[in-house]
Amino acid sequence: MRRWWRRRSLLCPEVGRALQAYLDGRVDDDWAARVRAHLEHCRRCGLEATLYTELKAALARRERVLRPETLTNLQSFAAHLASHGASAR
Repeated sequence: MRRWWRRRSLLCPEVGRALQAYLDGRVDDDWAARVRAHLEHCRRCGLEATLYTELKAALARRERVLRPETLTNLQSFAAHLASHGASAR
């Protein structure tokens, strides 16, 4: 018997709390599928995941400077958070 909560879609705050673990491959297959499904349909969370991925890749390469488009996206995202607060998730 599957529980009802296993079938429902994730909300942005739930994805936000699990995003780093998901990107690091530290969530189970069911949770990963639910996060992946949310990211496919939520532009905001998808952008956040892309930014995290690009930042991690830049750090892994030990680059001192981010690509211009990554920096622009990050600045835009930060400005959005600053103007809408944490409740914008």
